[in-house]
Amino acid sequence: MEKSVNELFQRYQEFFRRGLKNEADMEQVASSYATAFIAASPAGVSVGQNDEQLKQVMRQGFERYRQIGTKDMTLRHVRVDPIDEHHCVAHAAWTATYDRGAAPDVSIDFDVHYLVQQLDDGPKIFGWVSGDEQALLRQHGII
Repeated sequence: MEKSVNELFQRYQEFFRRGLKNEADMEQVASSYATAFIAASPAGVSVGQNDEQLKQVMRQGFERYRQIGTKDMTLRHVRVDPIDEHHCVAHAAWTATYDRGAAPDVSIDFDVHYLVQQLDDGPKIFGWVSGDEQALLRQHGII
């Protein structure tokens, strides 16, 4: 499971990088997710479906990241904690790099904890828990 989950996040990194260039294939991005998912952060808990609305929200998210100067998203590492033979928590360590114009770029490290299910069609994200992204961006002067 560890190898396939790491491969999932390597692909996800590439999908995200393409999104930052406005070149993302939303079908590919959506293929990383299960048919339904849950997301939790200090902003609250939400649930969603892997449908056209998800793709639209992802398009808007990539646009927002471009607007605030996000120029790269790098996966530093993934630690996989198995739950059972089909499920795990993948602790992904990311670095986001922001273009600040004339000022030096800013890089911010953060972690997201993903719930992953692996069935016959490979690993899929069915949930994630993240920190307060908006507060972190404010703290670093990005927004």
